[in-house]
Amino acid sequence: MAVPARKTSKQKKRQRRGHIKLNTPNVQFDATTGEYRVSHHVSPKGFYKGSQVVSENKEA
Repeated sequence: MAVPARKTSKQKKRQRRGHIKLNTPNVQFDATTGEYRVSHHVSPKGFYKGSQVVSENKEA
């Protein structure tokens, strides 16, 4: 059975795990709608770069 020759120190262990973390989404304020949206994505109201690209069509 494989057994490590010596103990891995706390510093080495934490250096290895330093990149394992949650990333926060890049949220921007959209001036045309007055809402926050994720960068490079269409806003919930259908606006992208100041112009409406998706029409708000509510058919049931």
